Amino acid sequence: MKRRDFIAASCLAGVGPLAAAALAAEKSTTAKNGKEYYELRLYKMASKEKRDAFKKYLAEAAIPAWKRLGIGPVGVFEFLPDEKQDDSPDLYVLLPAKSAGVLLAANSRMMADKKYLKAAAGMLGAPKNDPAYQRIESSIMLAFDEIPKLEIPTKKKGRIFQLRTYESHNEERAKKKIEMFNEGGELAVFRDTGMPPVFFGETLVGDKVPNLTYMLGFDDAAAKEAGWKKFLGDPRWDKLKKDPQYKDTVSGITNIMLRPAACSEI
Repeated sequence: MKRRDFIAASCLAGVGPLAAAALAAEKSTTAKNGKEYYELRLYKMASKEKRDAFKKYLAEAAIPAWKRLGIGPVGVFEFLPDEKQDDSPDLYVLLPAKSAGVLLAANSRMMADKKYLKAAAGMLGAPKNDPAYQRIESSIMLAFDEIPKLEIPTKKKGRIFQLRTYESHNEERAKKKIEMFNEGGELAVFRDTGMPPVFFGETLVGDKVPNLTYMLGFDDAAAKEAGWKKFLGDPRWDKLKKDPQYKDTVSGITNIMLRPAACSEI
Protein backbone atom coordinates (compact mmCIF):
# COMPACT_ATOMS: atom_id res chain seq x y z
CA MET A 1 0.00 0.00 0.00
CA LYS A 2 1.31 3.45 -0.91
CA ARG A 3 2.05 5.83 1.97
CA ARG A 4 -0.63 8.30 0.84
CA ASP A 5 -3.27 5.57 0.63
CA PHE A 6 -2.26 4.30 4.06
CA ILE A 7 -2.69 7.78 5.54
CA ALA A 8 -6.14 8.10 3.99
CA ALA A 9 -7.24 4.68 5.24
CA SER A 10 -5.92 5.39 8.73
CA CYS A 11 -7.75 8.71 8.91
CA LEU A 12 -11.02 7.23 7.70
CA ALA A 13 -10.99 4.38 10.20
CA GLY A 14 -13.50 4.97 12.98
CA VAL A 15 -14.69 8.32 11.60
CA GLY A 16 -18.25 7.11 10.94
CA PRO A 17 -19.80 7.30 14.47
CA LEU A 18 -17.88 10.47 15.31
CA ALA A 19 -18.96 12.20 12.13
CA ALA A 20 -22.57 11.12 12.67
CA ALA A 21 -22.58 12.63 16.16
CA ALA A 22 -21.01 15.84 14.88
CA LEU A 23 -23.54 16.10 12.06
CA ALA A 24 -26.38 15.71 14.55
CA ALA A 25 -24.87 18.53 16.61
CA GLU A 26 -24.61 20.66 13.50
CA LYS A 27 -28.38 20.72 13.10
CA SER A 28 -29.03 21.77 16.69
CA THR A 29 -26.51 24.55 17.24
CA THR A 30 -27.58 27.32 14.87
CA ALA A 31 -27.77 30.66 16.67
CA LYS A 32 -30.90 32.79 16.77
CA ASN A 33 -31.06 35.91 14.58
CA GLY A 34 -28.64 34.36 12.11
CA LYS A 35 -25.59 35.08 14.25
CA GLU A 36 -22.43 33.31 13.18
CA TYR A 37 -20.04 31.21 15.19
CA TYR A 38 -16.29 31.58 14.88
CA GLU A 39 -13.41 29.29 15.57
CA LEU A 40 -10.15 31.14 16.03
CA ARG A 41 -7.11 28.89 15.78
CA LEU A 42 -3.53 29.73 16.63
CA TYR A 43 -1.13 27.35 14.91
CA LYS A 44 2.16 27.22 16.80
CA MET A 45 4.96 26.93 14.26
CA ALA A 46 8.59 25.94 14.84
CA SER A 47 9.97 28.33 12.24
CA LYS A 48 9.08 30.70 9.43
CA GLU A 49 9.99 27.96 6.97
CA LYS A 50 7.40 25.68 8.57
CA ARG A 51 4.90 28.53 8.47
CA ASP A 52 5.44 29.07 4.76
CA ALA A 53 5.00 25.37 4.02
CA PHE A 54 1.84 25.31 6.15
CA LYS A 55 0.38 28.27 4.25
CA LYS A 56 0.71 26.18 1.08
CA TYR A 57 -1.24 23.37 2.79
CA LEU A 58 -3.92 25.85 3.86
CA ALA A 59 -4.26 27.25 0.33
CA GLU A 60 -4.29 23.92 -1.49
CA ALA A 61 -6.00 21.56 0.97
CA ALA A 62 -7.61 23.04 4.07
CA ILE A 63 -9.33 26.16 2.73
CA PRO A 64 -10.97 24.32 -0.22
CA ALA A 65 -12.15 21.60 2.18
CA TRP A 66 -13.54 24.13 4.66
CA LYS A 67 -15.37 25.85 1.83
CA ARG A 68 -16.98 22.55 0.84
CA LEU A 69 -18.33 22.39 4.40
CA GLY A 70 -19.77 25.90 4.22
CA ILE A 71 -17.05 27.47 6.36
CA GLY A 72 -15.76 30.83 5.21
CA PRO A 73 -14.55 33.29 4.25
CA VAL A 74 -11.42 31.92 5.91
CA GLY A 75 -8.94 34.35 7.39
CA VAL A 76 -5.24 33.47 7.60
CA PHE A 77 -3.06 35.96 9.44
CA GLU A 78 0.62 36.37 10.23
CA PHE A 79 2.01 38.46 13.08
CA LEU A 80 2.90 42.02 12.12
CA PRO A 81 6.14 42.80 13.97
CA ASP A 82 6.72 46.16 15.60
CA GLU A 83 8.64 47.54 18.55
CA LYS A 84 6.16 46.00 21.00
CA GLN A 85 5.51 42.66 19.30
CA ASP A 86 7.85 39.83 18.34
CA ASP A 87 8.07 38.59 14.77
CA SER A 88 6.42 35.25 15.61
CA PRO A 89 6.22 32.45 13.00
CA ASP A 90 2.78 31.43 14.33
CA LEU A 91 -0.39 31.69 12.26
CA TYR A 92 -3.94 32.68 13.17
CA VAL A 93 -6.79 31.08 11.22
CA LEU A 94 -10.37 32.39 11.53
CA LEU A 95 -13.21 30.05 10.59
CA PRO A 96 -16.73 31.55 10.38
CA ALA A 97 -19.75 29.23 10.20
CA LYS A 98 -23.53 29.42 10.42
CA SER A 99 -23.58 27.06 13.40
CA ALA A 100 -21.32 25.70 16.11
CA GLY A 101 -22.09 22.23 14.81
CA VAL A 102 -20.48 22.99 11.45
CA LEU A 103 -17.27 23.83 13.29
CA LEU A 104 -17.52 20.84 15.63
CA ALA A 105 -18.09 18.49 12.70
CA ALA A 106 -15.39 19.95 10.48
CA ASN A 107 -12.43 17.79 11.50
CA SER A 108 -14.36 14.54 11.24
CA ARG A 109 -15.86 15.48 7.91
CA MET A 110 -12.50 16.50 6.50
CA MET A 111 -11.08 13.12 7.48
CA ALA A 112 -13.80 11.59 5.29
CA ASP A 113 -13.11 13.95 2.37
CA LYS A 114 -10.98 12.13 -0.23
CA LYS A 115 -10.06 15.36 -2.02
CA TYR A 116 -8.78 16.82 1.22
CA LEU A 117 -6.86 13.69 2.21
CA LYS A 118 -5.10 13.63 -1.14
CA ALA A 119 -4.24 17.34 -1.07
CA ALA A 120 -3.20 17.23 2.61
CA ALA A 121 -1.12 14.04 2.41
CA GLY A 122 2.16 15.87 2.90
CA MET A 123 0.99 17.60 6.08
CA LEU A 124 -0.82 14.54 7.47
CA GLY A 125 2.16 12.33 6.73
CA ALA A 126 4.76 14.55 8.42
CA PRO A 127 6.85 12.43 10.84
CA LYS A 128 6.75 12.74 14.61
CA ASN A 129 10.24 14.22 14.75
CA ASP A 130 9.42 16.87 12.13
CA PRO A 131 5.72 17.79 12.42
CA ALA A 132 4.01 20.35 10.19
CA TYR A 133 3.07 22.39 13.28
CA GLN A 134 3.65 22.08 17.00
CA ARG A 135 0.18 22.54 18.46
CA ILE A 136 -3.15 24.26 17.85
CA GLU A 137 -4.74 26.61 20.38
CA SER A 138 -8.43 27.17 19.65
CA SER A 139 -11.46 29.09 20.86
CA ILE A 140 -15.08 29.10 19.71
CA MET A 141 -17.09 32.32 19.80
CA LEU A 142 -20.63 33.52 19.16
CA ALA A 143 -21.12 36.74 17.18
CA PHE A 144 -22.50 39.89 18.84
CA ASP A 145 -26.07 41.05 18.15
CA GLU A 146 -24.85 44.28 16.54
CA ILE A 147 -22.53 42.50 14.11
CA PRO A 148 -24.11 39.06 13.57
CA LYS A 149 -21.98 38.19 10.55
CA LEU A 150 -18.35 38.70 9.62
CA GLU A 151 -17.56 41.81 7.58
CA ILE A 152 -14.62 42.51 5.29
CA PRO A 153 -13.94 46.24 5.65
CA THR A 154 -10.92 46.43 3.34
CA LYS A 155 -9.20 44.44 0.61
CA LYS A 156 -6.50 47.04 0.04
CA LYS A 157 -3.00 45.73 -0.51
CA GLY A 158 -1.01 46.38 2.66
CA ARG A 159 -4.08 46.17 4.91
CA ILE A 160 -3.57 45.27 8.56
CA PHE A 161 -5.76 43.78 11.27
CA GLN A 162 -5.97 44.36 14.99
CA LEU A 163 -7.03 41.44 17.18
CA ARG A 164 -8.05 42.36 20.72
CA THR A 165 -9.25 40.26 23.65
CA TYR A 166 -10.96 41.77 26.70
CA GLU A 167 -10.92 39.54 29.77
CA SER A 168 -13.36 40.05 32.65
CA HIS A 169 -13.05 38.90 36.24
CA ASN A 170 -16.45 37.20 36.26
CA GLU A 171 -19.30 36.21 33.95
CA GLU A 172 -21.63 39.05 34.96
CA ARG A 173 -19.06 41.74 34.16
CA ALA A 174 -18.23 39.98 30.88
CA LYS A 175 -21.88 40.09 29.84
CA LYS A 176 -22.06 43.73 30.84
CA LYS A 177 -19.11 44.58 28.60
CA ILE A 178 -20.86 42.84 25.69
CA GLU A 179 -23.97 44.89 26.49
CA MET A 180 -21.80 48.02 26.41
CA PHE A 181 -20.83 47.20 22.83
CA ASN A 182 -24.36 46.25 21.74
CA GLU A 183 -27.07 48.21 23.55
CA GLY A 184 -24.64 50.77 24.96
CA GLY A 185 -23.56 51.80 21.48
CA GLU A 186 -19.79 51.31 21.75
CA LEU A 187 -19.70 49.29 18.54
CA ALA A 188 -21.56 52.09 16.75
CA VAL A 189 -18.89 54.53 17.93
CA PHE A 190 -16.26 52.20 16.49
CA ARG A 191 -17.95 52.29 13.10
CA ASP A 192 -18.47 56.06 13.13
CA THR A 193 -14.86 56.86 13.98
CA GLY A 194 -13.11 54.82 11.30
CA MET A 195 -12.67 51.61 13.31
CA PRO A 196 -14.29 49.07 10.94
CA PRO A 197 -15.03 45.68 12.53
CA VAL A 198 -14.35 42.28 11.02
CA PHE A 199 -16.03 40.38 13.86
CA PHE A 200 -16.95 40.66 17.53
CA GLY A 201 -17.35 37.40 19.42
CA GLU A 202 -18.19 36.18 22.90
CA THR A 203 -15.82 33.35 23.75
CA LEU A 204 -17.80 30.22 24.63
CA VAL A 205 -14.90 27.77 24.81
CA GLY A 206 -11.24 28.62 24.98
CA ASP A 207 -8.49 30.14 27.06
CA LYS A 208 -8.80 32.99 29.58
CA VAL A 209 -12.60 32.93 29.79
CA PRO A 210 -14.70 34.89 30.43
CA ASN A 211 -13.66 37.13 27.59
CA LEU A 212 -14.69 38.68 24.30
CA THR A 213 -12.52 38.95 21.22
CA TYR A 214 -12.82 41.26 18.26
CA MET A 215 -10.95 42.14 15.09
CA LEU A 216 -10.70 45.46 13.26
CA GLY A 217 -9.45 45.93 9.71
CA PHE A 218 -7.55 48.98 8.45
CA ASP A 219 -6.14 50.07 5.11
CA ASP A 220 -2.79 50.74 6.77
CA ALA A 221 -1.09 51.77 10.02
CA ALA A 222 -1.97 55.43 9.51
CA ALA A 223 -5.67 54.58 9.26
CA LYS A 224 -5.43 52.60 12.51
CA GLU A 225 -3.78 55.47 14.37
CA ALA A 226 -6.31 57.99 13.02
CA GLY A 227 -9.24 55.75 13.93
CA TRP A 228 -8.16 55.19 17.51
CA LYS A 229 -7.44 58.90 17.99
CA LYS A 230 -10.91 59.81 16.76
CA PHE A 231 -12.54 57.08 18.86
CA LEU A 232 -10.81 58.09 22.09
CA GLY A 233 -11.85 61.71 21.54
CA ASP A 234 -15.49 60.95 20.77
CA PRO A 235 -17.87 62.34 23.43
CA ARG A 236 -20.03 59.21 23.24
CA TRP A 237 -17.06 57.08 24.27
CA ASP A 238 -16.21 59.49 27.06
CA LYS A 239 -19.76 59.17 28.37
CA LEU A 240 -19.78 55.38 28.10
CA LYS A 241 -16.50 54.84 29.94
CA LYS A 242 -17.74 57.01 32.83
CA ASP A 243 -21.10 55.22 33.10
CA PRO A 244 -21.02 53.42 36.49
CA GLN A 245 -22.96 50.41 35.20
CA TYR A 246 -19.95 49.51 33.04
CA LYS A 247 -17.37 49.88 35.79
CA ASP A 248 -14.77 47.07 36.09
CA THR A 249 -16.01 45.17 33.04
CA VAL A 250 -12.46 44.61 31.74
CA SER A 251 -9.66 43.12 33.83
CA GLY A 252 -7.11 42.48 31.07
CA ILE A 253 -6.50 43.35 27.42
CA THR A 254 -4.46 41.51 24.80
CA ASN A 255 -3.61 43.43 21.63
CA ILE A 256 -2.09 41.78 18.54
CA MET A 257 -1.33 43.27 15.14
CA LEU A 258 -1.67 41.00 12.11
CA ARG A 259 -1.33 41.01 8.35
CA PRO A 260 -3.16 38.68 5.96
CA ALA A 261 -1.36 35.79 4.31
CA ALA A 262 -1.62 35.54 0.53
CA CYS A 263 -4.18 32.72 0.86
CA SER A 264 -6.42 34.66 3.25
CA GLU A 265 -9.98 35.35 2.08
CA ILE A 266 -10.28 38.26 4.52
